Amino acid sequence: MSDIKSKRSNGSCIRTYAGHGYEVTYFARKHGLTRQQARDLIRKVGHDRTKLNEAAMLLKG
Repeated sequence: MSDIKSKRSNGSCIRTYAGHGYEVTYFARKHGLTRQQARDLIRKVGHDRTKLNEAAMLLKG
């Protein structure tokens, strides 16, 4: 691990959509969902990007 704090990863690149409005909006737009559908999916699946993207693709049909 780097001794330089600015070069350390905080692990957030794997997790996403933690309730920030712009992230929910981006996710919804990306998959053609409403903001409410995106929020519900995040609550159901969790914050893992890969799992969310897969679940959104399944939801769209």
